Amino acid sequence: MNYKIVLQYDGGRYKGFQKQTGTKENESTIQGKLESVIKTYVGHDVSLVGCGRTDAGVHSENYTANFNTDDKIDEKGMLNHFDKYLPEDIYVKEISEVSDRFHSRYNVYSKTYQYRISSDRNRNVFTRKYAYHINDVPNVEKMKKAAELLVGERDFSGFTNLKSKTKSTVRKIYDIVIYQDNYGEVVIEIEGNGFLQNMVRIIAGTLLEVGTGSRDINSVQEILKNGSREDAGVMVPSQGLKLLKVKY
Repeated sequence: MNYKIVLQYDGGRYKGFQKQTGTKENESTIQGKLESVIKTYVGHDVSLVGCGRTDAGVHSENYTANFNTDDKIDEKGMLNHFDKYLPEDIYVKEISEVSDRFHSRYNVYSKTYQYRISSDRNRNVFTRKYAYHINDVPNVEKMKKAAELLVGERDFSGFTNLKSKTKSTVRKIYDIVIYQDNYGEVVIEIEGNGFLQNMVRIIAGTLLEVGTGSRDINSVQEILKNGSREDAGVMVPSQGLKLLKVKY
């Protein structure tokens, strides 16, 4: 039987979602923590399939994963088990039996990531773990214009730290929304069919440089054209990034 779980987590003290093969740090990953707790409920090892990797320190609002087990699960009982044995920074919101054909990663239509930037000179102590704090006030309108150049199917080789020469770097960005919320934080939300290693953080860093005046809007076109990581902006810190939602 195939079960889907939807969870949220504060990734601040974890090395990302996915376990690393052959390392002793698996208990420092979200996947490692979840698999250990699931095992104590179903009585055997499980292999949890996540909707994608997340970098160390990145958070998630609605992360989707699935696992298989031979026995039918009491879903309410398992939610209570999660509540009892998971650490407070990981919370399983729901669990449901799904088709055997459902795959958390391969069935994804789109993911939406959110990056938050605080330009409050008096640092907000309540958002310090979930936003990137800077002293400059970025120009949101300039950032929006630069973001328009990234929408569509593009080769994002200039916006990743991926070293592989065999994997495709073409991805499709459906939309980029940038706004300032009620707390004055600048929010960047990027929806796409998939993302390369560090891609969202490099895009956010590049757009931020446009917003603070250290980069010209047209330079975004040059990054896409040349595909050079050196031409793109800084990779902003992980604490401002959150996987907001996943569509299937």
